[in-house]
Amino acid sequence: MKVVFFGATSGMGRSLARAMAARGDRLFLLGRSPEELLRSAADLDVYGATPVKSAVCDLLQPETFDAALASADAELGRFDTVVIAAALFGTQDQLEADPALTAAVLTADFTNTILFCEVARKLLLARGGGTLCVFSSVAGDRGRKPVILYGAAKAGLSFYLEGLDHKFRAAGLNAVCVKPGFVKTSMTSGLPSPPFACGPDDVAPRILRAIDRGTPVVYAPAIWQWVMLVIKNLPRFVMRRIGF
Repeated sequence: MKVVFFGATSGMGRSLARAMAARGDRLFLLGRSPEELLRSAADLDVYGATPVKSAVCDLLQPETFDAALASADAELGRFDTVVIAAALFGTQDQLEADPALTAAVLTADFTNTILFCEVARKLLLARGGGTLCVFSSVAGDRGRKPVILYGAAKAGLSFYLEGLDHKFRAAGLNAVCVKPGFVKTSMTSGLPSPPFACGPDDVAPRILRAIDRGTPVVYAPAIWQWVMLVIKNLPRFVMRRIGF
């Protein structure tokens, strides 16, 4: 695959990018920090046979989207896959206390992620299709006390990706929505860890299989599909009483 990868500098994105590079996929990295991009590209060069290039792109600066994707296209020679693992995060307490942080998280994780997807979608469809893989979250599956604001952004993103699958699958666009549960990354550092938590290297193979198959929704790790099935079916009066 020829992959534009937005958010490969840490966590699950880094693990997935390494798995792609190791099997011979060509990658072009996007991110907001030139220094982190250079470090990540050097890291991926160890795993793959093709030198990895990059361009600056910031979810909070949508004016950077077109130029970044154009650079990727020129380097890769018409990419066929776009992965978006970039996002902002804040705990519910942090977001309630900081309106500016709330605005940034909602803008980056919902509005601007979708704007980036729209640019990528049009490019992919113009060349007959491809894969658009976007990291959402189980936080968007049900309104829950600990993730009200972050979950609202991810819920909207998940619904958008479902709509893409309904409308454009027949035209050749595979929209893959990744819904991570609790994965031990810098984003979850300091948060209470459930018994079935795992690391980013544990979920990368599952996500990569979903990309290869064009699976519309993939929970990572898999147990979260069943956890959220239970949560989605709990009565509202129960949800008011529990802290999950």
